[in-house]
Amino acid sequence: MGAFKEKHLKKSDQIKPVTLAQLDEQALHIFCWCNRCGHNAELPPAPLIERLGPLFPVPELGVHMRCSHCGTQDVATRPAWPAYGGQIARHG
Repeated sequence: MGAFKEKHLKKSDQIKPVTLAQLDEQALHIFCWCNRCGHNAELPPAPLIERLGPLFPVPELGVHMRCSHCGTQDVATRPAWPAYGGQIARHG
């Protein structure tokens, strides 16, 4: 984890990242996007829970992933919240 992010997290202890188990309980997927080429995909949390454990934080998943389009490991992750009224942001 980067120093800036670590410092920020220490300041705001009340903010806890979403875990894989929480996504699984709510039947939500993980939205992954490549910071290099913009490719994105949604993954179910169940296979990742088996590999990384139920309490693994979703924002930290990117370091374990590789873009299937360009091959980079510069991948970001977040919960795949349902869209209300269409696409909010486009990455890439």
